[in-house]
Amino acid sequence: MCSSFFFKKCPCKTPPPLHLQKSKPNQPMSTTAESPPPPPLLTHTELISTITTFLKNSNPATATLNAALSPYLPQLTPDVLHSILSSSALHRHPSALLSFFNWAQSAAPLTPLPLPPLLSLLSSLISHKKFDDAKALLQSQIVSEHPHHHLHRHLLHPARPLPPPSATLLNTCIFAYCRSGWPHLAAQLFKKMKRLKIRPNLLTLNTLLNSLVKKDLSSRSTHFCKELFDDAVKLGVSPSVVTFNILINGYCLEYKFNDAIHLLRKMEHDFKVMPDNASYNTVLDALSKKGKLHDIRDLLLEMKSKGLFPNKRTYNILVYGYCKMGLLKDATAIVELMSRDNLLPDVWTYNTLINGLCSSKKIDDAFRLRDEMEGLKLLPDVITYNTLINACFEEKNSSMALKLVDEMKGKGVQPNEVTHNIMIKWYVKEGRMKEASEMVAKMEEAGFSPDCVTYNTLISGFCKSGELAEAFKMMNRMNGKGLKMDTVTLNTALHNLCRERKLQDAYELLSSANKRGYIVDEVSYGTLIVGYFKEENVERAMQVWDEMKEKGIIPSIITYNSVIGGLCQVGKTELGISKLNELLENGFVPDETTYNTIIHGYCWEGNVLQAFQFHNKMVEEKAFKPDIYTCNILLHGLCKDGMIEKAIKLFHTWIEKGKSLDAVSYNTIIAALCKEGRLDDALDLVPEMEEKKLGPDSYTINAIVGALHDAGKTEEAQELLLKMSEKYKLMPCSKQGDEEGQNVVYKEASGGADSSSIVYSEQIDELCAEGRYKDAMSIFLEQTEKGVTLNKFSYLSLMNGLIKRRKGIMKSDS
Repeated sequence: MCSSFFFKKCPCKTPPPLHLQKSKPNQPMSTTAESPPPPPLLTHTELISTITTFLKNSNPATATLNAALSPYLPQLTPDVLHSILSSSALHRHPSALLSFFNWAQSAAPLTPLPLPPLLSLLSSLISHKKFDDAKALLQSQIVSEHPHHHLHRHLLHPARPLPPPSATLLNTCIFAYCRSGWPHLAAQLFKKMKRLKIRPNLLTLNTLLNSLVKKDLSSRSTHFCKELFDDAVKLGVSPSVVTFNILINGYCLEYKFNDAIHLLRKMEHDFKVMPDNASYNTVLDALSKKGKLHDIRDLLLEMKSKGLFPNKRTYNILVYGYCKMGLLKDATAIVELMSRDNLLPDVWTYNTLINGLCSSKKIDDAFRLRDEMEGLKLLPDVITYNTLINACFEEKNSSMALKLVDEMKGKGVQPNEVTHNIMIKWYVKEGRMKEASEMVAKMEEAGFSPDCVTYNTLISGFCKSGELAEAFKMMNRMNGKGLKMDTVTLNTALHNLCRERKLQDAYELLSSANKRGYIVDEVSYGTLIVGYFKEENVERAMQVWDEMKEKGIIPSIITYNSVIGGLCQVGKTELGISKLNELLENGFVPDETTYNTIIHGYCWEGNVLQAFQFHNKMVEEKAFKPDIYTCNILLHGLCKDGMIEKAIKLFHTWIEKGKSLDAVSYNTIIAALCKEGRLDDALDLVPEMEEKKLGPDSYTINAIVGALHDAGKTEEAQELLLKMSEKYKLMPCSKQGDEEGQNVVYKEASGGADSSSIVYSEQIDELCAEGRYKDAMSIFLEQTEKGVTLNKFSYLSLMNGLIKRRKGIMKSDS
C-alpha cells in the first residue's frame, strides 16, 4: 500500500474489487488471483463518482472500505478528498462520510488536515446534529494544529473560497477549544460572535466560563468572565443557575467573598434565578476554608430563609470549617444535627472529625470516633488510618502507629503512597535515614512510585544529617525517574543547609541548580540571604542579593523584608531605609512587617527618637497602620533607654485609644518598673493583666522576683514566688527561656561579676538540675554570709526547686 494517499502517481498496482472493475468487451475477466490485470486509471470525475456511489449505496465498515477502496489510495489527493466530503449526494450520509474520512486517515494519515475537507465534513455532521462526532473531530484537529491554529485563524478571519463559519460551527468550536485546554482561543471566538451579533447558546457560555475559571486562576480571570457574561446577556442569553454557580465559584477561588455573596443575591433580584444548594455550598466551602465562621452563620440563615435546607454536603462543609478552627465541640454538634435531619454522617464526615481531633492532640477521642464509625457499619478507609498513623507518630507513639499499619492490612485496607510517605517522614524525623531508604524500597515493592513528597522528605533528612552526597543522589534519582524537579525540592535543601549553617554548601547548590534542572526563584535566593544575615555576614548576603537581581529574578515583599530585617539587625538601619525606597520604586507596597522592622532597627541602635519620627511620618502619610507589635517595639525601645515615663505614657495612650495590648506589653512595663525599683507600681499591673486574661506568666514572675532579689529582699522574693506560683500554677522560666522572651526581661550586663559569683552560681545551677536543692541552699546561705552576690537566674532556679520540694513534702504528708 502506498504510504500517502496524496500522491497522484504510485507504483502500486493493486486491482480494485471485481464489483468496481469496468468490463471491457472481448476481454475475459481473469479467474486467477495470482495475476490480476492492472486496474484502469480513472479520471478525476470517474474516481469521485465511483467512491461516491459506493459510499452512498453501502453502510461501510472499516474492513469493507479497506477492501473496496484501497486500490484508489494512490489517486486520493486533497482535492479528491475535498470533492468527496463536500459532495451534495453524500451530504445526507454523514455516517458514511465520517467512516470514509476515518478510514482514509488511518490508511495514510495527514495531520493537520487541510481546512477544505475538514469544513466540508463538519458541515455535514453539524447539519445532521452529530455534535459529539463534530466535537471529537475538532479536538483532534486542534491538537494536531498546535501551535499554528490554522482553523482558529480561519474562524476569526475567513478567506475565500472557504465558507464563513455558521453560528452552530462557532458554538461547537468554542466547546472543542475549551475541552482541548485553550479557553483563551475559545473566548476570542466568543468575542467574534458578539461582533457579528450571533447569540451563543447557554451550553457554550457555561462551558467557556467554567473552562476559564478552572484554567486561568488569576485576578484577571473573574473580571474577564464577568465581561463575557455581560456580553452574552446583551446578546439575549438567559443565564441559568449553573451559569451563576460557575461565576460564584470563580470569585471564591480568588477569595473575593464579597463579590460572590453579592452575585448570590443579584442572581435572584436582577435575573429571577433562584440560587440552589450548590450556590450556597460553594460560598460556604470557601468561607469555611478561611475560617470566616461569622459569615457562615449569616449565610446559613439566609439560605434557610429561602426555603433551602442544608444537605449532607452543607453539613460536611461546616464540620470541616469548625474542625479547621479547632472548634471540635461545634463540629460534633453539627454531626448530631445531621442525624436529627435524617442525614447520616458518612466516612468523609468522620475522617474530617478524626483529623480535627488529631490536630488538637486528642488522639484517644479520635480512636473512640473510629470505633463509633465501625459501630455504624462505616468502614474506616485508608484516609482514616493515615490520619491516625500520622497522629501517633507525631505523639511519639511509634508502636501504636506500626500496629495500625498491620491492622489496616488485616482489615483489607491497603496502605497507599501517603501511608509510606508518613512512615518515611517519621524515620527521617528520628534521624534514621537507613530505615527511611529501606521504606522507599518497600514502597516500590508494593507498587507505589516515590513522588516529589517522598524525595523532598529524604533530601531534607540527608541535608540535616550532613549527608550532602546522598541528598544530591536523591535529586539525580528524581531527575532520572522523570519526576518534576520542582523548586520546592531545591528550597527544602537550601533551607536545611542554611539551618545547619552550611552556607558554602548551600551557595554551591544554588549555583548549580539550573544545571540540575531546577528553577531558581526569589525564595531560593532569599533563603540563602537570610542564612548569611543570621551569621552576620552582611557582605555575602548583599552579594547574593545583587546576584539575584542581575539574573532578573524579581524580589518579593517577603525577600525585601528579609533584607531590611537583616540590615537593621546588624545596625545598618539607614541601609535598610534605602532598600525600603527601592521597594517602593519597584512598585511594591510595604506591609506592617516592613515598617515594624525599621522601627525595631532604630530602637536596636538606640535611636528611639528616630524610630518615633519614622513612625509618625509613616502614619501621617497613611502608609502604615501601627499594630500591637509596633507598640511593643516602641515600649521596649523606651524602657531600654531608661525613658520609663514616656513608655508608661505610650502604654496608657494605647489603652485610651481602645487598642488592645498583650502580655508582652504588660511584661515590658512591669520589668522596667522593677528595674527602677518601683515594685508597688509593677505589682499594681498584675491584677489588670489577670482581669484581661493576659497573665501573669513566668516572665512576669521573673521580673518581679528578680527585682526583689536585686534589692536584697530575699525572704520577700521567696514568699512572693511561692504565692504567685501556687495561685497562677506557674514556675519561673529558665535562664535561656527568660533571655529568649522578646521585649520582657533583658540580658544583664556580664561586666562586674567576679569569679566567685560565677563559680558558685554554676555550682548551684548544677545541684538544682540534679534535684539536690538542700545542698544548693547550703551553698547559697554560706556565700550570702560571705557577701558573694550570686547570679539572679541561679537564685530563681533555687527558689523554683525549693517550691517543688515543699509541694512534694506537703503532698506526702497529706
